[in-house]
Amino acid sequence: MSDRAPRPVERQLPTEESKDLIALVRDISRREIAPGAAEEEDAGRFPRGLFGTLSSSGLLGLPYDSADGGGDQPYEVYLQVLEELAAARLTVGLGVSVHTLACHALAGYGGKEQRAAHLPAMLGGGLLGAYCLSEPAAGSDAAALSTKAVRDGDDWIITGTKAWITHGGIADFYTVLARTGGPGARGITAFLVPGDAPGLTAAAPEKKMGMKGSPTAQLHFDGVRVADDRRLGDEGQGFAIALSALDSGRLGIAACAVGLAQAALDEAVQYAGGRSQFGRPVADFQGLRFLLADMATRIEAGRSLYLAAARLRDAGRPFSAQAAMAKLFCTDTAMAVTVDAVQILGGYGYTADFPAERYMREAKMLQIVEGTNQIQRLVIARHLAGPETR
Repeated sequence: MSDRAPRPVERQLPTEESKDLIALVRDISRREIAPGAAEEEDAGRFPRGLFGTLSSSGLLGLPYDSADGGGDQPYEVYLQVLEELAAARLTVGLGVSVHTLACHALAGYGGKEQRAAHLPAMLGGGLLGAYCLSEPAAGSDAAALSTKAVRDGDDWIITGTKAWITHGGIADFYTVLARTGGPGARGITAFLVPGDAPGLTAAAPEKKMGMKGSPTAQLHFDGVRVADDRRLGDEGQGFAIALSALDSGRLGIAACAVGLAQAALDEAVQYAGGRSQFGRPVADFQGLRFLLADMATRIEAGRSLYLAAARLRDAGRPFSAQAAMAKLFCTDTAMAVTVDAVQILGGYGYTADFPAERYMREAKMLQIVEGTNQIQRLVIARHLAGPETR
């Protein structure tokens, strides 16, 4: 290995506060996240204590209003924090993104009393959230979900099963989309469900090819009773809330993908500078140098794409198409870059002694979550050519 450490990403940040924030994240990443990442992922351990540290450091509520306990940071800054965390360990970056997604419905659609009652603890009180939209038979077609919420006086009774839930079984709260009306998107409502609600149980975590430290599990709702004051938004508004959350969540996935790709590039550059063949470093060979150049160019393009979409969001302008483009391009980039990193390391890249093989396994997941990349292409095409004819 080369003794030359990778250079930190040069970032264009809007304020001195945001520069200090990135410096804090890099310090936490260097001291508390990266050193144990490989061992903990291999053992399938989720770093719950670390999320307490992130919460007390103000990193779990960055894009939300300070009046609700958030950090008042624009998405442009928040996403770069995610990128730094994901570069140190994807389980952490993705975990922060999912937690932020779980807070979106209450922060954006909850009433004043609801926000005051729950958001401070959710954003900075050490709690961890999860987002429950997908089901065993309703993945890409989320409007077909069948989990039901039936009115019972001042309460709702939720029954059904949610699938592929990040933090399933360990979260303190769940944002749950359930059917309260007829079929289709207009019959769906959002609820805030406590993690310890009676009747709520989690299946054993899924056995995955990567992201083993991040628990993904089915959740079973067996007559879970939720008070009406935990309904988020109006009845029937849930699907619109979910789509709004996913637009922002896709930017989080894009930033995590760029962070993962950056980590893979850094590993490849460091290895190539220290590995010698035919009497000189392999980094001297033109074929490998061109490969590194292509990897770096894709990463920089992905970073620019997600930041451009974030700036549209921060300006209050439509960004749905750009979010889909960023998610599509950045996650495809992460897959391509991590595959190339394994190739550069050769046989060593295929072993667990180096992190390149873990990065490659983790990248595949990013092309699937929060809307597969095929769904992103549908979203982009609809913005260009309108809805498909039936």
